[in-house]
Amino acid sequence: MRLANNKEESMEQFMVTGIALNENEAKITVKGVPDKPGIAGFLFTKLAKANINVDMIIQSGGREGKNDISFTVDKNDLKEVKKIMEEIKSDLKAEKITYDPNMAKVSIVGAGMQSHPGVAARMFTCLGKVGINIDLISTSEIKISCAVKKEEGARAVKLIHQEFELNKE
Repeated sequence: MRLANNKEESMEQFMVTGIALNENEAKITVKGVPDKPGIAGFLFTKLAKANINVDMIIQSGGREGKNDISFTVDKNDLKEVKKIMEEIKSDLKAEKITYDPNMAKVSIVGAGMQSHPGVAARMFTCLGKVGINIDLISTSEIKISCAVKKEEGARAVKLIHQEFELNKE
């Protein structure tokens, strides 16, 4: 929904002030880990001890006592992450671990996004209308990030740029 008066339009421009693209992301999904306290802590402590910076983290709701945990890392760290994951797979009691080295992270930034309902909806709808699938979502008070396939990253940025009219002077 576009806003009508100049005061509201200037507020909209203030709430989304920029877009960032990182085409050097990899996604790891740990499937079927026990839904119990300490699993995520164990997993991310092992990665932290190896100096692996984890970016986006998503944990699914439990089903039949199990969860899936997905997260992203810098693609350059993927070889080391695979090594660590194989070492701790049995400790995690994971059913399967998958790796996708071809991810991009698209982020919108701006002050006040949290107090303006619909910003995330507009971003997601804009991408969905053209068939860009969102793999992971992460939010904060000033940023909304989506992991998408690497080949869709630049197109996603262009579409979001248009959606939030960031080309206007």
